Amino acid sequence: MKLTLKIWRQNGSQDKGKMVDYQVSDISESMSFLEMMDVLNEQIINEGGEPVAFDHDCREGICGMCSMHINGEPHGPDKGITTCQLHMRSFKDGDTITIEPFRAKAFPVIKDLMVDRSSFERIQQAGGYISVNTSGNTQDANSIPIDKHAADMAMDSATCIGCGACVASCKNASAMLFVGAKVSQYALLPQGQVEAVDRVKNMVAQMDLEGFGNCTNTGACEVECPKGISLENIARLNREYFKANVKG
Repeated sequence: MKLTLKIWRQNGSQDKGKMVDYQVSDISESMSFLEMMDVLNEQIINEGGEPVAFDHDCREGICGMCSMHINGEPHGPDKGITTCQLHMRSFKDGDTITIEPFRAKAFPVIKDLMVDRSSFERIQQAGGYISVNTSGNTQDANSIPIDKHAADMAMDSATCIGCGACVASCKNASAMLFVGAKVSQYALLPQGQVEAVDRVKNMVAQMDLEGFGNCTNTGACEVECPKGISLENIARLNREYFKANVKG
C-alpha cells in the first residue's frame, strides 16, 4: 500500500507544533500500525530527518502506552483495541491517515505523538491502595468470602489500562471513567473498605487539581475504551463520593 500520513510534529509543550505530510509505500496490510510507523521512521532517518516520537512498550494491548488519535478516533477505527493492535488491513491503498497525540490540558505534549500522562499516576497515588496489617497472622485473601458478582465487577473495573482514550474522546477531557474504574476495583471488595472514604475524596480532588473536565454523560469514553470499561463505574464513583461526603 501507498499512504499519505498527516502527522502532528511538536517539539515539547511550549512549541506551537504543526501537521507534516509524509508518503510511505510498500506497506503490507499484515503490518500493525506501529510497524508502519517504524517503517516511516526508518525512512525519515535515512533521509537525514528527525524520527516521529511516539510511545510504545508491550505492543500487545496490555500497557496502554501506544495512544494515538487516528483519523479522529483514539486508537483508530477498530473497536476494543489499542493502537498497537490496529493493523493496516483497516486501511486502503491510497488512503490519507491523520495521526495526532491525545489532546487534553492534563496531557501536555512531550514530543510529537507522546504526551505526559503522569496525571493518571498521581490520581492513583492519591488513593489507589489498601491498608493491610502484615504483622502476626495475616488473614489469607482467599479466605475472605466475596460475592462472585462483586468479584467479577471488580475484575472488569481493574482491566482499565490507563491509556487515556476516555479523556481523548471526551469533549470535556474528563477522566471520570478512569477514576471511576480505579475507585470501583477497590470499592467492590471488602479489602478496599478501610480507606473507602478517604480514597474517593482524595482521588476526585487530585483529578480536579490536574485540570480534567467534568463528565456530561455523552458516553464517548465507553465507546472508545479499548477495554470496554462501563459507564456504571462513573455512576459508582458518584455514589461513593456522595456517601463519603455524607459520612464527613
